[in-house]
Amino acid sequence: MLDQNNPADLPPPPASATVSTMPSLLLRAIRFAATAVAMAPLTLFAQEALRPETVAHGVYAFIGDAGEIAAANRGFVGNSGFIVGPAGVVVIDTGTSYHHGRRMLEAIARITDKPVELVIVTHAVQEFLFGSAAFAELGIPILAHRETAKLMKARCEHCLENLKPVLGEELEGTRLIPPHREIDATTAINAGGRRLELIYLGWASTPGDLAVLDVEAGVLFAGGMVSVGRIPDIRDCDFEGWQRALRRLEGFVPVHVVPGHGPVSGPGAIAETAAYLDALDRVVKSLYAESSSLMDAVEKATLPAYRNWSLYATTHRQNALHRYLQLELQDLGGDPRSTALPQR
Repeated sequence: MLDQNNPADLPPPPASATVSTMPSLLLRAIRFAATAVAMAPLTLFAQEALRPETVAHGVYAFIGDAGEIAAANRGFVGNSGFIVGPAGVVVIDTGTSYHHGRRMLEAIARITDKPVELVIVTHAVQEFLFGSAAFAELGIPILAHRETAKLMKARCEHCLENLKPVLGEELEGTRLIPPHREIDATTAINAGGRRLELIYLGWASTPGDLAVLDVEAGVLFAGGMVSVGRIPDIRDCDFEGWQRALRRLEGFVPVHVVPGHGPVSGPGAIAETAAYLDALDRVVKSLYAESSSLMDAVEKATLPAYRNWSLYATTHRQNALHRYLQLELQDLGGDPRSTALPQR
């Protein structure tokens, strides 16, 4: 049973976002005007314009590159999207840079003149959150799970520094924007005139994974929990928690799934991600039980069925290493989840 909270019960934005107390029509007018002004310099990026894919009526997705973050793709490797309701727009994830967030705003403005009312960050991974500065400067509130906020605070400044040598000028103006609003459980909201379920199923690919379900269209933005045709990264996961979360996520029976990486798919995408995790678990557990060394396990934990998935040659090997270390730590009585995460 979902824990459903009235939007009024959501934690309020900080004092810096007190414009939300203005009459709604005035606030929307201000936001629309601010967006128009902010969009003016974006003509310089016409050749880089984002083209949203229509998923369902009023629901759009920006589909990123299948590879690693690189100068050639300007860091655009994570999917994001937006939902246009009768009263406004909700954005799900914001990309790797301030400039990417600006390009998102420009693309949204080509679809609708309705104001962006809310941004939801699904999880704390760099290609999903650093575009938030473009939205925050317009007074648009950012919402995330409480655990995502903790993880962002703990390490995202460091991630940003690591991105600078790779993306260079693309990161101009990029800064970490902590969420203005936090939730800690599955929550039903009405935003932009659309009913959304913000689904929290516990620590999965990261401690604060959210999935966003547009109830009207049956579209699920699955965030970091689902990856299509691209090896998912397990380094921040609760492995068994992720497996449980995927089984529960299937129970929402979406019509369309927008994964964190890969093309828009049907509900089978959830099972495909679960199947990879299950296969990884089986092969590494078998090698661990045979007392294979760590490096032997990494070399032998091949999964031919997934060789054609993007990043198989790199991320799958890393996953085999991480899963082996998780099993070893569990045997020693420790917490098998990543020690790189904030203290809990």
